[in-house]
This record gives sequence, C-alpha cells and structure tokens, in this order.
Amino acid sequence: MAARKSSSPRPVSGGKGKPAPKPAGRERPASRKVSAAKAKPASSGGPVAKGRNPGPSSRGPRVPDARGAARTGPVQAGPIKPGRGSGRGSGRATGDKDDDLGGTQIEGRQAVRELLIAGRRRTFEVWIAGDLDESDVVEDIKQLARANRVPVIEVSRKKLDYTARSEAPQGVLAHAEPLPSVPIDALLRRRPGKAPFLVAVDGVTDPGNLGALLRCCDGAGVDGVILPRHRSVHITPTVAKTSVGAIEYVPMAVVGGLPTTLARMRELGIWVVGLDDAADKSLFELGDLATEGICLVMGAEGSGLSRLVRERCDLIVSIPMKGRLSSLNVSVAASLATYEVARHRR
Repeated sequence: MAARKSSSPRPVSGGKGKPAPKPAGRERPASRKVSAAKAKPASSGGPVAKGRNPGPSSRGPRVPDARGAARTGPVQAGPIKPGRGSGRGSGRATGDKDDDLGGTQIEGRQAVRELLIAGRRRTFEVWIAGDLDESDVVEDIKQLARANRVPVIEVSRKKLDYTARSEAPQGVLAHAEPLPSVPIDALLRRRPGKAPFLVAVDGVTDPGNLGALLRCCDGAGVDGVILPRHRSVHITPTVAKTSVGAIEYVPMAVVGGLPTTLARMRELGIWVVGLDDAADKSLFELGDLATEGICLVMGAEGSGLSRLVRERCDLIVSIPMKGRLSSLNVSVAASLATYEVARHRR
C-alpha cells in the first residue's frame, strides 16, 4: 500500500618499455566517504571579496567581511556548478557518511523559510532569483536571513534553475549544514506520561513520497521517523521542498538494518504495526493499541513490506479500499494511519 517505485587506473608508460616514474610523495587514495564539508577549499581563506560568489555550501561556511559581519545585501553570484549526488531522483550525496541524512541544499520558499525559523543547523547562504516578484514569504526570508546574519545572494533565474535539483525551486534556495540524524536510542526511549509514536519506512525510494510522508508525520505529532541506511531515499532537495519544511522538525534516525531495529522495539514493548493492502485486519480496528507505544511501518508501492520486515511486525493491517484500485500512495496511506493513531491518543 505504499510506495516502491522501487580501479585502479592502468599504468602509463613513460617511454618505450619504461614504466612511468613514481610520484615523489605517497599518493592519497581517493575516498568516496570524505564529506564535502572536509574538502580543501579552493582559496587560502580570508575575507570574501564583495561581488564574488563563494559557491555552494560544500566550500564551507562564509567568511565574515572586514567588519566581522556576514554580508546580507544582494550580491551578484559567479559561476556555480551543481553539487553531485543531489539530483531529482538521488537518495544520497556521493560524499555522505553512512548516517548522514543529507539536506545541504534546500529549495522552495516555504522550505527555506522554515530552515531559517527552526535554526536547527547553520545556514551558509540564501539565493534569490533577481527577477522574483516580491511577496510576503520572500520578504520573510530576507528578514529572517538578516536577523540570523545569513548572506542573501541575488542570482539570475537561469543560474538558480541550473543549480536547483527539484522541479520548481520557486526562485529561492539555500545552502546549509547537513541535517543531523538522531540516535535510534533517543527515539526508543520512553518518556514519563508519553508512549513512543514512531513511523518506519521500508523501501521508499521516491523523494516526493518521502517528503509528503514527513509532512504528515509532523502534522500528526509523530515522535520520529526511522530510515534504513540502504534501499531508501534520504533528504534530497525534492524531499525538502515536498516536506515544506517538515524535515527541520521531525526527528529522523538512520539504521543499518530495519528488521533488527523492529525486533528491538518489540523487546522494549513497542507494538510494530505494518501496513499492507493484503491484510485482513483494518487499520481502523486498532482501538486501544494505538494509545500504547507504537511504530507504523510503511512499505513501498508494488511489493509492499519486505519479507524480513513483515516477519518482525506484531500486526499487519490494511486500509479498506471501496473502489477499483487496490492500494494508496504511501504518503496518503501514512496520513490516514498516523492521524488514526493520533485520534486515539488525544
């Protein structure tokens, strides 16, 4: 019921029969695990010259000017190359660590506005298209950026659209620190007077679906969302935009094995309820079970829950379908399921 869209280089000869000379120093092997934030900057540091663009957030934080304050006035940006691995369908950036959520490029007016309001992580800069019509949201973004000493850079619409990775960035994007994940122990910990209310996703690879699901979780008061390290999209620009800023508020944990995590939940007394359109029991029959510690597991469209995840569930439920179709989009199913649990927990 849910959504599965589901060498080393050859030696070069230095002449006839002679191998190429070895480098004077020991070469550092290329690493796919090096974070973009740790990459060596192109310049040696120092103040950023006015009128020049520092580039995307992968170059590190902006350097204050001579007065010690980051620039907030419109500045014409220089040429920008789009970041790797943050494409429309990409689940991870190339340099992300195993537990990184991503989210370094935020697109869309509401998503950027919530990024600045939440203040959960550092924002390096905000780009605004030069031909963008003034609106209340855009004015809010400028004022929030000024209050938080975040540079606002005016760029051409062509340059902004070239750098954007979502379908419609709405003339606004921001570069920020990666979104922090939370330890799974923090989500499983019981709090006095409040039973855990969690959502886990199994095989959801469509960024639009994950973004809409996170928006539902924020609205229904979910305590946290659990994402598998593999076979799952993480926080791309499309996820951030579709969530309309929910990524800044919903705690998310990345786990190596979802079945193992679900088994641990059961040991801690948390009910694991999977949603699958083939189940006989209805979601609307949960009753008092919804008031206890509970984790809803959302599978992907098509194959639904994977075999190992299904085996770790205490209960499998379905959403009754009265029409000709057999299932709902995963984000729609998540909205029904989370609000049904929230209705019992009022």
